[in-house]
Amino acid sequence: MPLVVQKFGGTSLVTAERIHRAARRAIRAKLEGNHVVLVVSAMGETTDELLSLALQVCYDPPKRELDMLLTTGEQVSIALMAMAIDAAGHEAISLTAAQLGLVTDSTHTRARIQRISRDRIDRELAGGKIVIVAGFQGIDAGGEITTMGRGASDTTATALSAVLGAEVAEIYTDVDGVYTADPRLVPQATKIDEISYDVMLEMAATGASVMHSRAVEFAKKFKVPVHVRSSLTDASGTMVVTEPSGMESVAVRGVTLKEDLAVVSLIGIPNTPGVAAGIFSELSRCHVLVDDIVQNIHTGGKLANMGFSINATDTAEARAVCERLSAQLGIESVGIDESVSKVSAVGVGLRTHATTAATMFDALARAEINIDNISTSEIVISCIVRRTDGPKALRCLHSALGLDRIVETEGSA
Repeated sequence: MPLVVQKFGGTSLVTAERIHRAARRAIRAKLEGNHVVLVVSAMGETTDELLSLALQVCYDPPKRELDMLLTTGEQVSIALMAMAIDAAGHEAISLTAAQLGLVTDSTHTRARIQRISRDRIDRELAGGKIVIVAGFQGIDAGGEITTMGRGASDTTATALSAVLGAEVAEIYTDVDGVYTADPRLVPQATKIDEISYDVMLEMAATGASVMHSRAVEFAKKFKVPVHVRSSLTDASGTMVVTEPSGMESVAVRGVTLKEDLAVVSLIGIPNTPGVAAGIFSELSRCHVLVDDIVQNIHTGGKLANMGFSINATDTAEARAVCERLSAQLGIESVGIDESVSKVSAVGVGLRTHATTAATMFDALARAEINIDNISTSEIVISCIVRRTDGPKALRCLHSALGLDRIVETEGSA
């Protein structure tokens, strides 16, 4: 029997009525002849509310205790979803990560999946039940509860899809697919019918909130078809696949904005072998994710300046690490700028479309938006700008790169 994994985000579960709507969708998939596994997030803003409460109680909450607290939101959701399915006359069972056997490493608040046991799910599916799994959470080898980062219920869903051999992972959200830009910031944005794993991965990594980037990594690695769609309608959404058809001539698939960003500046670093390795090894050891590294040499080659971007949530940890290294290595100063954003253009083969970068920079200049830093890859061109300029930069790039005028989508003939 084919198997479908359906994931419902917090906005799809914010009320009892929406929980019942999601339950009916799962039941319909079962009646169509599928085994069904649901992955659910915490209801509405529950995770934000719990995090706010934690910060009221403790300025710097221990990460282990944060994981213990935040995973309660998903436990509420799985129980309520099982009740809704039972009320509709069908069998369901809710499972936490510990009950399922979803094992991660021991990195609290940012754990990575190591293995998933399918034994319990297989038994429950064989008994005719819809299985409901708590997203976002895991358990390490020592039995400690872990979480995998905000938005990681998507990752739970695609990882389960890979392990179980699902026909498709359906990611239900409050928008009806992946757009050329965030439609809340760019009203002219259009929905994309098909998009490649590579482009979706870069869009997620550079700020598109519709999917968690590690979820796309799982989907790409195990070739899991992903359907991003709205939980509020039956309309088709966006398929994430290996090779979309058509649209080879369209260099840019979308533009994104990442606002939860900070830039660390290290001034006067001794320019000797091994110093950079030591800096980034220590940041890695403390689980600080680093992006967009820039270094330049001065003072006759004796000193260097270095800058790199990080997630804003890692600012306190990065500051502590860099100030400690400053004292050890003789770095002249450490600065952190939390008033920046990153705007990016994403598309396959941008390097072969020579005008894309020039068009971007000209559009930002005409909008009187200064660029603090530029980084490029085969499929991404990113600019660091002032946070106050972020939404304006997104809109002007969407227009300048012709995305306002594209009516056919990546899956069109």
